[in-house]
Amino acid sequence: MSTPRQPSGGSGGTGGRRPVAKGAAPRPAPRGQGAKPQPGKAQPAKPQPARAKQPPKAQPAQGRDPKAPTARTPRTPQQRRPEGRPPARGQAPAKARPKARPPLRPQPKAIRLADPRRRLRVITMVMSLVFSVFAGRLIQLQLLDSDALAADANTNRYQNIPITAERGSITTADGVALATTVDAYDITADPAMFTPGASGIPDAPEQAAALLSPILGVPKEKIAADLHTPKTRYKRLAAQQTPDTKNQISDLKSSLEKQAGSKSCAAQRRLLNKSTEEGGRTRLDNECVNPLAGVFNRETQKRVYPSDGLASNLVGFVNAEGEGAGGLESQYQSVLAGKEGKSSYAQAGGRLVPTAGGSLDPAVPGTDLRLTVNRDIQWAAQRAITDQVANAGAEKGYVIVQDVKSGQVLAMATSPGLNPNDLRSAKPGQLGNAAVQDVYEPGSTAKLMTLAAVLDSGKAAWDTKVTVPNRLVRGGQEFKDDVDHATWYLTLAGVLAKSSNIGTIEAAEQLGATQPESNKILYDYLRKFGIGETTGLGFPGETAGLLEKPEDWKASKQFTIPFGQGLSVSAMQATSVFSTIANGGVRVAPGVIQGTTSPDGRYTPAAPGAQSRVVSEQTAKTLTEMLESVVSDEQGTGGKAAIPGYRVAGKTGTADRVDPKTGGYRGYTASFIGFAPADAPRVTVSCTIQDPVNGHFGGQLCGPVFKQVMEFTLKTLQVPPSGSEAPNLAVDWKP
Repeated sequence: MSTPRQPSGGSGGTGGRRPVAKGAAPRPAPRGQGAKPQPGKAQPAKPQPARAKQPPKAQPAQGRDPKAPTARTPRTPQQRRPEGRPPARGQAPAKARPKARPPLRPQPKAIRLADPRRRLRVITMVMSLVFSVFAGRLIQLQLLDSDALAADANTNRYQNIPITAERGSITTADGVALATTVDAYDITADPAMFTPGASGIPDAPEQAAALLSPILGVPKEKIAADLHTPKTRYKRLAAQQTPDTKNQISDLKSSLEKQAGSKSCAAQRRLLNKSTEEGGRTRLDNECVNPLAGVFNRETQKRVYPSDGLASNLVGFVNAEGEGAGGLESQYQSVLAGKEGKSSYAQAGGRLVPTAGGSLDPAVPGTDLRLTVNRDIQWAAQRAITDQVANAGAEKGYVIVQDVKSGQVLAMATSPGLNPNDLRSAKPGQLGNAAVQDVYEPGSTAKLMTLAAVLDSGKAAWDTKVTVPNRLVRGGQEFKDDVDHATWYLTLAGVLAKSSNIGTIEAAEQLGATQPESNKILYDYLRKFGIGETTGLGFPGETAGLLEKPEDWKASKQFTIPFGQGLSVSAMQATSVFSTIANGGVRVAPGVIQGTTSPDGRYTPAAPGAQSRVVSEQTAKTLTEMLESVVSDEQGTGGKAAIPGYRVAGKTGTADRVDPKTGGYRGYTASFIGFAPADAPRVTVSCTIQDPVNGHFGGQLCGPVFKQVMEFTLKTLQVPPSGSEAPNLAVDWKP
């Protein structure tokens, strides 16, 4: 039988523990003073001071609902004593175990809130990261990439349109326009506005091309191809169109724009590129599209030639781009063209945005050219050579009129000519200036240079007697004159007057002790006359002629060169030779520019032509009198060039013509060159006709042309008639 458990403390004494009232919560032991059981050893009870007994009073736990059952505070566990053994000495008897209480209901767990400081730190870090990304992007856009982005934006928004400078005019010496500029319009387009996304239709280029082709006269395939280049913002569809063409396109564009601006079309535009769920559209109806929205016009200029081809081979022409492509237009391109400007403006939907700003770099007009050409003399020369080329059935011909003192060209006419206002009708051979670009063997007109060398070197005089047989053998070749004849007894003046080839060969042989020495002397004089080099005009394609070195004058060439075969010249070179004699033996480089007028109105005269003495003044005077015999003497070959009241000095020329296609001789070159008045020379006139069919002698074909042009020129310049008679030098002698 078990002994009942006793309370651990005694019932009295100061060291006993006060019993706990029934129903009261046990008093918890102070912190750190709870009983600590030790195994195998009884724990003595701690003495407690005596207290007055009070009735037990239940206190509700702090922070709990007073109405809720009070949780029992567990006692500090005590060391159990083995059963059946009495308590150790001095140890209070164990308290009786209280009766078991009913279990308490489980209390709900309290919700533990998260630390707000930690949450704030996380939010701050996330926001800082987001703002850092925004700030970095702003720095990139505003600082690092701002220029590039602005440039890209301006590229898409702004149109850069070149401004063509007004091309300088070309006028005659008296101010008559030979080439001038009038207002015109370039029809341009922005290909980026013809893409499906920008236009709303997939075939905008084709629709625009179909509308523009009949107006511009340009194949629609070419226009469509130009519009299918979306990477460029500027394309010129047609250049230099008339105001009527520009207005026709503008009216059509306005009509289409009004039609595309209707309410129904606006509704379609709002649905463009939206999803099908939203009722979107992939394209607009054709009536709601203006395919010309990206077509514009740019004010420019057009080159016109109001004189309808007068001096056209000299003046030249411009190409479709408005740049000089021939003649003086090409030679003075940089002077005439001026400096192109540029205009930049904002556009949206093909319309100017006036408030978006822009820039303007104005163009600088070109410089005007004033030529030495006299309009009336040019007209007379052009008419005369055109008529004679037609009458002779010739391939072409040219006339040059030159002032003998200044070297200025008063007229330079070619036939057939061209109309620079209608280049499509011109043949390739008409586009150049044959008077300075053609080379030909001059024939008898070159005899003037040979006899000038003989006279100037003192080897002979005008009246030196020359015996001229019907045939002459030199270098293994037999030479003859243009007609068969008995032996002629001629003076040196008679050799020139009758244009004897044999007499000229015999005279040239007197230049040196040996033939090579004679060749060298003649070559030097030819070079001083300007043969073998350009004249100084600087004209595009100007020829220097052909003159070989004297050591290369082999076999018969050393005997043909003295009478004008075996060397080649241009008409301008040949004319300059006679002007040199007319100017007292001083050669003046020819010129066609009298002066220039800059955009600010300042006129600058051209520099005078370079001068060089070729022969003495006395030699030139003697040669002039000898040349008069060609025209005035009944035995001379140039009687058709005579002008009543004026003394005329000149020389005919008839040469075998080198066919430029085959390189062999075929046909003839007929010419006449002279100056007047012979007693006080003022102008030189040359006429050259290539490959005539109806006749071939120079005096026969070109003599009348010379007379017609020279007579008109003398009257135009108001040159008084000669005040004396021609000397009439003797041309032959009796043996």
